[in-house]
Amino acid sequence: MATQREKAARLRQLHDGPRLLVLPNAWDVASAKVIAAAGAHAIATSSAGVAFALGFPDGQRISRTEMLGMVRRIAGAVEVPVSADVEAGYGPTADAAGQTARGVVEAGAVGMNLEDSLEAGELVPLELQVSRIQAARAAAAAAGVSLVINARTDAFAARGLAADARIVEAVRRANAYLGAGADCAFVPFVSDREAIGRLAREIRGPLNVLAKPGSPPLAELERLGVRRVSVGSAIALAAYGRARRSAVELLGSGTYQALEDAIPYAEMQKLLGQA
Repeated sequence: MATQREKAARLRQLHDGPRLLVLPNAWDVASAKVIAAAGAHAIATSSAGVAFALGFPDGQRISRTEMLGMVRRIAGAVEVPVSADVEAGYGPTADAAGQTARGVVEAGAVGMNLEDSLEAGELVPLELQVSRIQAARAAAAAAGVSLVINARTDAFAARGLAADARIVEAVRRANAYLGAGADCAFVPFVSDREAIGRLAREIRGPLNVLAKPGSPPLAELERLGVRRVSVGSAIALAAYGRARRSAVELLGSGTYQALEDAIPYAEMQKLLGQA
């Protein structure tokens, strides 16, 4: 079994290629087990998915303790490296970001997302976000694990930012975050090929994008220079969509077609440790 430090080194190495790092997002132990069994080299958690599973809406409505509790369960259940989505760090200060990074390490994960958006839809001041990344880096180093920090900028979704300024601001912030000690820059909410290519060229480090229906295929993203792709809450939402279709069919027509592609009971038992 690999140590936490070895898993951190492995996750960092996966950003260097030669292939695109694809991170399906899990939200509980069962989903993490299913994703690992499908062949994932690493797993990212979905903060929204975890929140939904525990009865909260997305947007840092869940506490740090509750989020890291699920991260701990996921990281302890799979052999592959786990990167934790910890939203904006559960507090606006550098100290809060550092405390969250320590919690991520203590939970057994080896990577973390840290975003730069406020609840009002505005961006955290650049200098403050740089200090938060530096604090997360220092806290992880003090804990003895070289945490892979995926610094997220929400420039493409922020309020008060003109459309033609979004890519400039995304590049500016991504490069500042990489300079502050982040390992990867995460720019979600962009699917335009030209914009993605420009981000990959101008950001001085690995680029993570968020894929969804309508995004370029993975092979094209790789050609554009993207190094890491995740899907956020999409797999969790797809699972809940299937649950809704199954319930509607059962309560409506009384048939079971939506249940036909379910994972067999015996296979889930085996995945979760029952021989």
